[in-house]
Amino acid sequence: MNTSKEHITEWLKQLQDSICASLEAADGKSAFREEQWTRAEGGGGRSRVIEKGAVLEKGGVMFSAVSGETPEFLLKEQQHSNIVGAGTPGKHQSTFYATGVSIVLHPQSPMVPIIHMNIRYFETVLPDGREVKWLGGGIDLTPHYVDTNDAKFFHQTLKSLCDKHHSDYYSKFKTWADDYFFIKHRNETRGIGGIFFDRLSESEAMSFEQNLAFWKDVGTAFAPLYTELIRRHKNEAYTEENKQWQLLRRGRYVEFNLVYDKGTKFGLETNGRIESILVSLPALASWVYNFPIMTGSAEEKTLQNLQKGINWLSFE
Repeated sequence: MNTSKEHITEWLKQLQDSICASLEAADGKSAFREEQWTRAEGGGGRSRVIEKGAVLEKGGVMFSAVSGETPEFLLKEQQHSNIVGAGTPGKHQSTFYATGVSIVLHPQSPMVPIIHMNIRYFETVLPDGREVKWLGGGIDLTPHYVDTNDAKFFHQTLKSLCDKHHSDYYSKFKTWADDYFFIKHRNETRGIGGIFFDRLSESEAMSFEQNLAFWKDVGTAFAPLYTELIRRHKNEAYTEENKQWQLLRRGRYVEFNLVYDKGTKFGLETNGRIESILVSLPALASWVYNFPIMTGSAEEKTLQNLQKGINWLSFE
């Protein structure tokens, strides 16, 4: 398998193309518009945004490939990681190359879930010529109303994908997602989780090539997964109360992305394009003081299910 950064970059561009085509077909009304941008320090990207669709109120499918001097915070993280050759921050100049596709989609209907997917490749070339490279990413689902059948379908799809590559990956990366997509100040998960992984390189069990194949499968799985969820719920009726709840749940999404999300931090720390960084935020959201939750309501049941460690494969 070709593991060069040029091959990976081109593959990501093709993935962006195919995902946008699938989403446009599922929406049936709106189309993505593209902006190409460059970064003064090196690299650039293609930002594609869809708005005011029949299904998608706002969404972004973003590709970027940026390079330059490695930010200090990344050098510190590498020093404390298990990646060989991370170097010592502050002593030597180091350069990086990072490329990836990142997706967040906010639907019109509160019955259709929010979804996020990100896959990224990162490499650092140290002054002595050593190269550090790794893969990261994940996919997670944030329903406004938790649907048990959707949760089982979503997690079973991810488990099957993971099991194809490594028997431990689903349980390991699901736990990682539960821990990562957690809004600490609310004591609740952002949604029903999914999988999350970072600094995936090579190990005794998995070569870099094998992990790259897994990483590609995560990206390829996105479109069929989400278009199926759209198909299930796009025609469901909903009330104004459901819409109000949707706006509140979007507010939680905003809180996570602005306070905890590593991708947002990386973009801001590396002088990324601000419109592309914040495209993950919904067009509309709300915060209501001490919002009342009725006992036995669908809203209460959803809140009860926003917690770590749920086995969605056997959840009743």
